[in-house]
Amino acid sequence: MSAQPLDRNSPLPLWAQLEADLQRRLDSGEFDDGPFPTDLALTNDYDVSRHTVREAIRHLNKTGVLKRERGRGTVVNRSEFEQSLGTLYSLFQSVESTGVAQTSEVLELGIVHDALAASHLELAENADLILVSRLRMAGGAPLAVDRAWLPKTIAAPLLNADWTHTALYDELRAIGSQVPNQGWERLSPIVPNAADRARLDIAKSDAAFYLERLGSHDGEPIEFRTTVIRGDRFRFVTDWTSGTASTLRPTTV
Repeated sequence: MSAQPLDRNSPLPLWAQLEADLQRRLDSGEFDDGPFPTDLALTNDYDVSRHTVREAIRHLNKTGVLKRERGRGTVVNRSEFEQSLGTLYSLFQSVESTGVAQTSEVLELGIVHDALAASHLELAENADLILVSRLRMAGGAPLAVDRAWLPKTIAAPLLNADWTHTALYDELRAIGSQVPNQGWERLSPIVPNAADRARLDIAKSDAAFYLERLGSHDGEPIEFRTTVIRGDRFRFVTDWTSGTASTLRPTTV
């Protein structure tokens, strides 16, 4: 697949047309096995000025699909976001720390009954829970489907929060509630169901991460969360030192 000619009679600026065609080529996988073209090559391929190329690249950098690296120029950002294992992670902070805007679309926000979540929270199966379900976006593109259940007794004010550009723990602090200071997480590879695939804009054959978390404060469970994360946009890493060992946990946890 190669460059498509730009329409100089179009009301759409040349840089925006170039951005759209480069996104098309990126989506097709054209650059998966090779380097991304240099600014000079793009200038020649599309017969545009270097300013036009740089403006298109700047917008693609902003969305997170490309990045500038010292000594290498523009490269495809194959894993845009990275999170360390073994720490209390924040998807919001992981994304925003890269300079990419993280926003959310609320899928469901309300009082629910969920026997599985209640059991993790050590509550009766018919206990009132607050469900905060969001489609998490990074640079305007889907990144994760995030569902968090919390006891209504501590989280009811969250029903009035604006979830467009915020983190759950920031909202908990804002209403004077405790945030987790310990817990466990379980990370599994999955093929998402049809509904989540549509939300994440991925193909049926695409794998994703499935993250389960139980967050507690001083031993009291206050959050059960599941997150389906696009595998092509996120990666997890871990640090280790000689002489340390991981703690194995049964899969029934």
